[in-house]
Amino acid sequence: MIARFANPQRFVSLSRWLVPIFGWGALITLALGLWQALITSPAEVEHGQTVRIMYVHVPAAWSAMGAYTAIAIASLVSFVWRHPLADLAARSLALPGAAFTALALITGALWGKPDWGTYWQWDGRMTSVLVLLFIYIGYMAIWQVVEDRKRAARLAAITAMVGWINIPIIKFSVEWWNSLHQSATVSSPGAPGLAPELLTPLLLMGLGYTLLLGWLTLRAMLGEIARMRAARAPKQTASARMEAF
Repeated sequence: MIARFANPQRFVSLSRWLVPIFGWGALITLALGLWQALITSPAEVEHGQTVRIMYVHVPAAWSAMGAYTAIAIASLVSFVWRHPLADLAARSLALPGAAFTALALITGALWGKPDWGTYWQWDGRMTSVLVLLFIYIGYMAIWQVVEDRKRAARLAAITAMVGWINIPIIKFSVEWWNSLHQSATVSSPGAPGLAPELLTPLLLMGLGYTLLLGWLTLRAMLGEIARMRAARAPKQTASARMEAF
């Protein structure tokens, strides 16, 4: 299945079918999630009305880590099998992943001020998420600075794979070090969980962010494929004219 859609033409055909599904799915899911998060869900006992920032902050952090994990996997595929679609997927994930990371940092600071009395604390979770943003920026910089595409692909893939070690650090930082962040309430086994009226909008927002990430990535990949084909077209035309002559 994977090998079949690694063919660029099949990938383009599938993506053109998926893009509107992801786009409309993201729009509908985010609209429903925001309506529940901002209007119908109650204030939380401990955090009060500031808990509403959670519905933007937590899915942004999930998406930032998920996007980077996808970049690392695509980079592994590129490094081992040297498939250009894997490079393209990783590159296309980088900008939205960095944007989600920045959003997680900003909303985390806004949430931290009323709850902790400070916008920033150099604890393990905050610092490792900031490091993730720097890794994203470094990854994108490699593609911009290194002119040789093959060399850029190798360097970017190595950077992405090595940088993935930061993902489990982000995940487990609250257990490993003293932190202002609470331990996981949704994903960890035995976690206390959230009340349904809080969990439902959170999961809707998480799904909406995931669909949005997919939509942005596929759009970027299709756009880059179209640009590469347009760049090759004049060369192919010139070659055909030379053969005819």
